[in-house]
Amino acid sequence: MFPSLSPTRLTLLTLLSATTLFLFYKSHRRLLHRLKTFKTLNPDTRGKIFFISQTSTSKGLAQRLHNLLTLNNLPFDLIDPKDYEPEDLCRETLVLVIASTWENGEPPQNGAFLVNWVNESAEDFRVGAALLVKCKFAVFGVGSRAYGETFNAVGKGLSGNLRKLGAKELLEICEGDVDGGDLDKVFDGWSKKVVEALKDNWKENGVYFGNLNGVDGEASDEEEYDDEDDEEGENDGESELVDLEDIAGKGPSRRKEMVEAKANGELNGVTGKKAMVTPVIRANLEKQGYKVIGSHSGVKLCRWTKSQLRGRGGCYKHSFYGIESHRCMEATPSLACANKCVFCWRHHTNPVGKSWQWKMDDPLEIVNTAIELHTKMIRQMKGVPGVKEGRLSEGLAPRHCALSLVGEPIMYPEINTLVDELHRRRISTFLVTNAQFPEKIKLLKPVTQLYVSVDAATKDSLKAIDRPLFGDFWERFVESLKALKDKQQRTVYRLTLVKGWNTEDVDAYSSLFGTGNPDFIEIKGVTYCGSSATSKLTMENVPWHYDVKEFSEALCRRSNGEYAVACEHVHSCCVLLAKVEKFKVDGQWYTWIDYEKFHDLVASGKSFTSNDYMAPTPSWAVYGAEEGGFDPEQTRYKKERHHKNSR
Repeated sequence: MFPSLSPTRLTLLTLLSATTLFLFYKSHRRLLHRLKTFKTLNPDTRGKIFFISQTSTSKGLAQRLHNLLTLNNLPFDLIDPKDYEPEDLCRETLVLVIASTWENGEPPQNGAFLVNWVNESAEDFRVGAALLVKCKFAVFGVGSRAYGETFNAVGKGLSGNLRKLGAKELLEICEGDVDGGDLDKVFDGWSKKVVEALKDNWKENGVYFGNLNGVDGEASDEEEYDDEDDEEGENDGESELVDLEDIAGKGPSRRKEMVEAKANGELNGVTGKKAMVTPVIRANLEKQGYKVIGSHSGVKLCRWTKSQLRGRGGCYKHSFYGIESHRCMEATPSLACANKCVFCWRHHTNPVGKSWQWKMDDPLEIVNTAIELHTKMIRQMKGVPGVKEGRLSEGLAPRHCALSLVGEPIMYPEINTLVDELHRRRISTFLVTNAQFPEKIKLLKPVTQLYVSVDAATKDSLKAIDRPLFGDFWERFVESLKALKDKQQRTVYRLTLVKGWNTEDVDAYSSLFGTGNPDFIEIKGVTYCGSSATSKLTMENVPWHYDVKEFSEALCRRSNGEYAVACEHVHSCCVLLAKVEKFKVDGQWYTWIDYEKFHDLVASGKSFTSNDYMAPTPSWAVYGAEEGGFDPEQTRYKKERHHKNSR
């Protein structure tokens, strides 16, 4: 039994309980209101963020925006348009779109259906201009300005057609440039504007989201609440906007990036020109093993360099031209390129551009740093099982430089000075260009061997495979081939065979022989580098060595005896065609190079031709030899593979 309470005590207890309940109710009413509001939201009243993405760039940006909106109490759903019915747009009240532009100004695959539906609806007179009249939208385009007129074509097209269908712009379209427009900074600025616009305008279809300043209209009588006691926690008029940089785990702040960029020499305070290699690009390249030099160059240790250090064989250039792979430095003075080839083994982590628009590093400094970093990587091979001490010592003095690491070396304005410096140190030069800068080829000084990539033989296939930035890419390609004719030193067409893309164009390829009249034609099967959002290639696109041989022999037959198959390197799935009249003397192939003779000729200052520094090809490297292009002085090594038995 509870003791009886006097009337006075009972009255006091009742008042105390009522007061406690009232204070609890008052202090938590704002929270209860917000919970009630969010609980009653349905999918049609929540905003939608669509990401139209090919390489996950737009997807990543959309996720960042979604996090930012969530932190600012703005409810949105993140939507992959491939899982969305376009007809449902008619019910949406607020739509944000992060849209990438892909090949030929087309949308990525995941957003193609949605974009086409919007475009077709906008042009259909039966639909009318009030279809999306209840919808407000904002579009952020992601593209590359290097593609000229198709830059952000998808985003601009969507914005225009949504307006045609009656939707109203929350903000004007914002265009981000992935290759030179400081995408993160532009997107951060746009995202903040989106939040501010939402806080100023968010009240659609009678839905009110609690604690948003400046909302049109008033809450209903049932929703009104007294906030006189809510002064605690206010920020004296400061914006409630949560900054992108405050989102945990979302990378460095812009201030931090600027400090790091200055420390790394990535900003040029004198000229104001930007660095080619941004912190993001640098991180991606370094993750792949590149050593970035200055603001636009790079060097990397080739796997064949490692192989010959261990006496396990050299690359195809060793078999074809006598390059000592363990003394070869793979480098580039320009990480930027004017193409985005489908078979790029860098997965498009390097920048692109149609002209030199970045700060420029000194060529002597590039050479010095490249050699320093290369020899440092060679030293790190000491102690690796199988590394020969003598070869390690030789490797510390590079004698060859393959200017083909990544990008377009010939874009570098001081390429001739850089080549001169390498030759002065008696380092040979194999330079590869992607056939988009004919004037640069014409101005190039003699190199040991000049390559032009001939990735396709017709205009349509070249566009599909190389995905060039230039609108006049075919004309540039043809002019680049013609520029080879005037070169007196060794010239090469380099063909990369991609099964299902260019292996059927034998006649078209042979028709290009006369255009550039190359000394050699290298034919190599594409190397599969794993899956990538930027490439559609699979192992089915990789030809076998016998496929490459058949293609090469067919080309020789089309040349009417002008070219013949001279060498092969089975391991690399690579075959060399050579001009019979120039490089086959008394039945002996002379595809190898007398490198010392070459350097003497360069130092003399006199004109010379490819015949002046050729050397005989060893029998083991000749096409059809039992060794298949493998140097018998090396030790053939086959890695043991243990496959599980299939049942």
